[in-house]
Amino acid sequence: MHEALPPPTARQPVERVTFSLRMADHSETPTARVAWIHVAPIKALAIQELQQVQLDRHGVENDRRFCIVDPDGRMLNAKRVQRFVAVRPRFDDAMRHLHMAMPDGSNVEGAIDLGRAITVSIYGRSVGARVVDGPWADALSAVAGRTVQLVRFDDPGEGVDRADKGAGASLLAEASLRAIAKAAGVTLPVDPRRFRMLFGVAGVEAHAEDTWIGSRVHVGSAVVVPGGNIGRCAVTTLDPRTGVSDLDTLAALATYRGDKVTSEPLAFGVWARVVEAGVVRVGDAVHVA
Repeated sequence: MHEALPPPTARQPVERVTFSLRMADHSETPTARVAWIHVAPIKALAIQELQQVQLDRHGVENDRRFCIVDPDGRMLNAKRVQRFVAVRPRFDDAMRHLHMAMPDGSNVEGAIDLGRAITVSIYGRSVGARVVDGPWADALSAVAGRTVQLVRFDDPGEGVDRADKGAGASLLAEASLRAIAKAAGVTLPVDPRRFRMLFGVAGVEAHAEDTWIGSRVHVGSAVVVPGGNIGRCAVTTLDPRTGVSDLDTLAALATYRGDKVTSEPLAFGVWARVVEAGVVRVGDAVHVA
């Protein structure tokens, strides 16, 4: 039997259909502010850009709420199936209906029906989840070239990287995208979707967030405390539209960040614990207490 989903929360995020690489004009105001809000309702699949979110202690409720697993319940990410990042999911506001635009141009859609219970192995943790019944397993298995299935975590926050450390948010200075572009020898800022960070921060120097570790950072009406750097992997080399590796971000980071003392190697951005919940909107002020 299928289990009905719980009623929707009050938060109703508005998804922006298109993505723009136009960078903020920092000459208009010296105030640091939220440049973007990026979530991934299904871990490993395409990023969605929102205008506002409710940030709670575990993060954004539906960020990484779903993931893809192999027959043994092991979480699969884009390091193992690169084409996952080219699958574009879109949920309705209540998270009860899903539409997936597949890399081959086809579309799959249907209701979110929760089936049998499953234990997911993710980053060394065992986490409770439910299989999502419907057309999703066949569609995603075709992309992966192996048998996979879509699951929904029982509790919010379980799919967030570094959840075992209490992580609920991540921050990246917008200027860092120009810094890595320069190191990589490209003229345009690097697409922030490669790095899958929750909040971008405009109006600060490149990698300013490194200096915020351990401090209280006000983001909109929420407060976070960065706990460490985020080390990067091969997923950041993938074009977020196609899933094809086309930019050696890791070599670029090694060139200009390799000698930095960070909590993780090849660091780009920071993860943070949420110490005060609140609403965060694009354009909201960001400041260190």
